[in-house]
Amino acid sequence: MKLTTKGRYAVTAMLDLALHGDQGPVSLADISARQEISLSYLEQLFSRLRRRQLVVSIRGPGGGYRLSRDAASVFVAEVVDAVSESLDTTRCGNKGDCQNGEKCLTHHLWSDLSDQIHQFLSEISLADLMKKREIQTVADRQDRRQSESGSQTINTERLNEQTPA
Repeated sequence: MKLTTKGRYAVTAMLDLALHGDQGPVSLADISARQEISLSYLEQLFSRLRRRQLVVSIRGPGGGYRLSRDAASVFVAEVVDAVSESLDTTRCGNKGDCQNGEKCLTHHLWSDLSDQIHQFLSEISLADLMKKREIQTVADRQDRRQSESGSQTINTERLNEQTPA
């Protein structure tokens, strides 16, 4: 399977959004900080996710993004498809011209594998992922780090205010 960074990041960002969406709209800056994904890259991904109606943007102060529907009805394959990511395992892009313009000996094998992967990801919702203990553990760790870095910034600002000029 050839799943590139675009698909992986889109799924990661959508899972982060699902995990934090109960607190209101989630900013891309927060997702960027927690997941260590470039903000500009997230903006590109979320533009595509919004066009495919997987997310809704909320404008104004306290704005951000939220899922357009319940996490149980958003499937990983939809997210990957939304960012135009290929799950193709063939060398020819599933065109069937892998050997001098014709199908190679193993074309159908790799094509069937691509279909199986897509089917597998079509059966996994964001809600399914959110229920996994391992994912909850990682999300808790990321939230703690984000809180600690935020409080360190506040403490530094307080120290600077208290330092005589």
